[in-house]
Amino acid sequence: MSTLPRSSRRTLTLPAVAALAAGLVAVAPADAAVVAEPVYDQAADSSVAVKTLGSYGTGVFDESAAEIVAYHAASKRLLTVNANSGKIDVLDVSNPAEPTKVGDVDGGKDTTINSVAVRADGLAVATVEPNADKTAPGEVIFFDAGAETLGEVLGRVGVGSLPDMVTITPEGDYSLVANEGEPAEDYSVDPEGTVSVISLPKDLAAPAADAVRTADFRAFEGTLADKGVHIFGQVGASTSEAQNLEPEYIAVDGGKAYVTLQENNAVAVVDIASAKVEDVWPLGYIDRREVPFDASEKDGKINITNWPVKSILQPDSIAAYNVDGKTYLVLANEGDARDWDGYSEEARLKKFGSKDIAPICEGYAGLSADELEALQSDEQLGRLNMTTAFGLNEEKGCYDDLYAFGGRSFSIFTADGTRVFDSGADFEEITARVLPDNFNSNHTETSFETRSDDKGPEPEGITVGEVNGRTYAFVGFERLGGVIVYDITDPKDAKYQAYINNRDFSINMEELEEEALADGLSEVGDLGAEGLMFIPAADSPNGEALLAVGNEVSGTTTLFSVTSLLEKPVNPGADQSEGKDGSSTAGKVAAAIAGVLGVIAAVVAAGVSMGWLHNPIDQILSQLPQLPGLPR
Repeated sequence: MSTLPRSSRRTLTLPAVAALAAGLVAVAPADAAVVAEPVYDQAADSSVAVKTLGSYGTGVFDESAAEIVAYHAASKRLLTVNANSGKIDVLDVSNPAEPTKVGDVDGGKDTTINSVAVRADGLAVATVEPNADKTAPGEVIFFDAGAETLGEVLGRVGVGSLPDMVTITPEGDYSLVANEGEPAEDYSVDPEGTVSVISLPKDLAAPAADAVRTADFRAFEGTLADKGVHIFGQVGASTSEAQNLEPEYIAVDGGKAYVTLQENNAVAVVDIASAKVEDVWPLGYIDRREVPFDASEKDGKINITNWPVKSILQPDSIAAYNVDGKTYLVLANEGDARDWDGYSEEARLKKFGSKDIAPICEGYAGLSADELEALQSDEQLGRLNMTTAFGLNEEKGCYDDLYAFGGRSFSIFTADGTRVFDSGADFEEITARVLPDNFNSNHTETSFETRSDDKGPEPEGITVGEVNGRTYAFVGFERLGGVIVYDITDPKDAKYQAYINNRDFSINMEELEEEALADGLSEVGDLGAEGLMFIPAADSPNGEALLAVGNEVSGTTTLFSVTSLLEKPVNPGADQSEGKDGSSTAGKVAAAIAGVLGVIAAVVAAGVSMGWLHNPIDQILSQLPQLPGLPR
């Protein structure tokens, strides 16, 4: 009987069968669980399969002990940001089935590390935030990821406030840092959001302080709101658009950096060589009259349907890839709200019309007064978290448009801001089918649709990679957990491939007593997918394409194999000229060798049967050691 889910049963090519069979033997890791039956779904026409290989656990629950991951091929090491300890955990993944911690790197006293990246020669860079004041300037540290003795910091340089993400250009000549610049809780300080561009030395060493340049947004002052970029919450010390913009994540292609501005629902384009912001463009919305979603956790059922609201995309992570010389950007539309002591935009729809929030306009979406009242009930949209910052008709004093946080999808854009694909309702529809009892569950607990009112499965991390000539996007769900895979080879026609979740939903961590947390954590698997890293087969420790995922709630770093189900393309370097019968030269050679071996085998068999030759199997067996209790 097949061990794959019913929807996954299909005819596999022989190379795929061999590859999958080779991965069946795995050593159970000591620190974290590869659960006995990971949740797995595969499209009937999928060209790729995903399998859990191994996991490393910190033993720390719900304290961000495994977040962003980066891989160094030469040393076969995986770097995982452990924000709980303020360090980077360095894992030996030479055996992907059994990741093992071999050391760590400290960001310094009273600091938090947010992100890490590594160059091919081992030069690693990590962002460091001071614990005492997130609005103060941050730093980046440099170290050798492949060092025999880990822990030495080669140097550090200053960057902007709240350095949230770091990456290195494919050529290894620059490091780029997204300085988010969040305000103080009371808005007494609001630093500008910026991007640091750091010129890296060619050797394995830290750059000097003057290697850092800053790309800021001051040249766009007064122009962005009119373009549709979200500029809002300008209270206290926050007065400029440069302060309002919050860089979140960076992707690089063709000498340009593409930076998500999550709260602002926009992308900035930075020219790396000049360290200048060239453009900022808005991302737009999803109209829920056309694209359904589940909006309430109080209706007691899965109800993916259309509603008269819009969703703001608000992507967290971003990846870039190239098709025929054209850049495409892939974004995970997580959603996020500004919710500080000094200013908060977030409110449930049922609160619209209260003393502090304007009402919904009369006749909104063609609804009667009774229908509007029902719309604001808990069973419909009343529990849905909305922004109060947009949609207000100031002349009428009421909301004539309604916006919720996050697209609950992933999108593909061109480099100039044209959306060519969006996964729409796929994420909720697929997970509703695969996990009907745990649809829109939270990460810290096993639950049923407790996140329907607030960003759903919450797609946060994203990475792209090529396997056997096809390009795939891997999207991590922060709340429900797991990774969903799409073939994005054609950017305008992305196709669902598979969903895997290394999580045991029978274990509810929030119900466990404190003394039982460690045992629960060793069995529950992965909770809260955060950072994703694709490792191509050419760089992989086992020769297979891999996916590494950091899970912030379970504190686990997990590795997955990514196996093509397609026939491998013919080696372009070989002579593939066809004969008159249509067979290739390589095929004819293989057939000839097989024929010769067949003749030799027949001669040996005939010789044994006639008594001319000793049976070679008997000779081989005679050389084996005697097994206890068995006759020779």
